[in-house]
Amino acid sequence: MGFGAIIIGDEILSGRRQDKHLAKLIELLGERGLKLSWVRYVTDSRPFLVKTLQETMATGDVVFSFGGIGATPDDHTRQAAAEAVGQPLALHPEAEAILRGKFGDDTTAHRLQMGVYPVGAAIIPNPYNQVPGFSIAKHYFVPGFPVMAWPMVAWVLDTCYAELFHAEDYVEQAVTVWDAYESQLVALMERITADYPDVTVFSLPAFADGERRRSIELGVKGTAERVAAAMAEILAELAARSFSWDDKA
Repeated sequence: MGFGAIIIGDEILSGRRQDKHLAKLIELLGERGLKLSWVRYVTDSRPFLVKTLQETMATGDVVFSFGGIGATPDDHTRQAAAEAVGQPLALHPEAEAILRGKFGDDTTAHRLQMGVYPVGAAIIPNPYNQVPGFSIAKHYFVPGFPVMAWPMVAWVLDTCYAELFHAEDYVEQAVTVWDAYESQLVALMERITADYPDVTVFSLPAFADGERRRSIELGVKGTAERVAAAMAEILAELAARSFSWDDKA
């Protein structure tokens, strides 16, 4: 089982807004010893959303879906989720109670639409304005607004998946190698890959720009013991070749 993300919105794909959910989801997962396996950016098209959800539900992964769960004509996520799981939409009793408690005498049929989910869905509490999200088929549907979405994702993780926290022996360790070219480090990376096939070697170059020096972020990821051994060899080789480096925070 992996963790995935679906980020919905024409405004993101057109560039009118910049996505902030991906980085925050990675952070929320990382704080709990988990990692993101994949992400999809999706247009506000109901047929495309249905197809996407059918595909992602077939994976068995835990998926967080951001956006499109409102009650305006351009929001299609609730309807697409219902079609993807083959269930009708219905007003969720607990969501109805929350919405009526929030709006009181100002409760309208339109506002109650925000509590209409696929039959069989469960609610996700919204600490910001109480309008809940919903979950079904290990997919967790939250609003596109970060101030609402992020605490809701944290609640899902802490409530539903705490037994997975830090369960996997997986770490990343890297150093910033100064004034190096990737071509100078390829042979070292190839040797580490051959000697430690159970870890992943990575490098991320940064070009010189103004006062910023050229550098390579060089590291490995895998089990703690194997990462420590591989990094020890990397640092010994860097020292032997007189490269300077700093630990990567």
